[in-house]
Amino acid sequence: MGRNYSQLDLDERIELNCLRDAGCSRREIGRLMGRSHTTICRELERNSLPKSGYKPARADIMAGVRRDRPCKLQRLSTLRNDVHNGLAMGWSPDQIAGRLQLEGSKHTISHETIYRYIYRKDVRGERLYRYLPHAKTKRGLRYFKRRREPLPQCMNIANRPQAIEDRQQFGHWEGDLIQFRSQHGAVLNVTERSTRFSLLSSLPNKRAADTGQAIVDAMSGLPDQARKSITFDRGGEFRDHPTMKDKLGVDIWYCDPHSPWQRGMIENTNGILRRDMPRKSDISDYTDKDIETIQHLLNSTPRKCLGYRTPEEAARFTNQVHHLIMVVQWEETTASSILTSVLN
Repeated sequence: MGRNYSQLDLDERIELNCLRDAGCSRREIGRLMGRSHTTICRELERNSLPKSGYKPARADIMAGVRRDRPCKLQRLSTLRNDVHNGLAMGWSPDQIAGRLQLEGSKHTISHETIYRYIYRKDVRGERLYRYLPHAKTKRGLRYFKRRREPLPQCMNIANRPQAIEDRQQFGHWEGDLIQFRSQHGAVLNVTERSTRFSLLSSLPNKRAADTGQAIVDAMSGLPDQARKSITFDRGGEFRDHPTMKDKLGVDIWYCDPHSPWQRGMIENTNGILRRDMPRKSDISDYTDKDIETIQHLLNSTPRKCLGYRTPEEAARFTNQVHHLIMVVQWEETTASSILTSVLN
């Protein structure tokens, strides 16, 4: 999203037609031509005729005619005057379009059409952009959010057990990405809630599948009792919960939207890491050895909340206590079994 876009030319239309005749799907044609498959779909739908189908030369002419055709605001003087008057009064294109619809105007228009009209090359001389809130001479790139499937309500943090909230059990984690300015990569941070012990790893991208696999790789070496749950925000990079649940056997919880305080611990940990990994850094400058060193420094720093023990010491102590509890429980169970067999 937000990429520069160029129109298909005649050579590309000929290539498209050849690939289509060869039996390639629209998605495959887009991949081979370095174009989005939606561009291919639009081209075939707009420039094909019912009887004769798609012809590259005719499609090129049809696209040119459509491109050079005056827009709605250029054809309808009354609508154009309404838009000009609205802009002169300081209204935004969205307000103008909404007001025309409310008043039951004979001709309605969308705010997107008004923006396109303002920035048309043959209209730019009127400098209508001066009436917009930011008065930009060029329109910025538009970004469109992909629609995501809603997360299961049962995985909302409101349903998370109180034992996790109390930090009395070892094995409950929070996960987040440390991102860098103008970089595609990131650093994964998974921190245990009761001991503040952190696992770090670098990521080449923020795709959900790759992030999920990185979490699996980072935590698969831990014993089962050290992997009980992970809490994330609602970022798209953490939505591969089926893979994490299946491979790690953990419960997954998601915070409410725009609620970083629900994961205050890991937000604080990220702030500590920023001393060694500032936002302006280039992630490619950090080797795996660098990330490992930063992780060791983080886990060997005393914390007030841990009674000035380090996360490594707290995790080691917690594991020892857990081991003793398991031994006692095993001995009690064994003794009970022996006593039962003797009595019987």
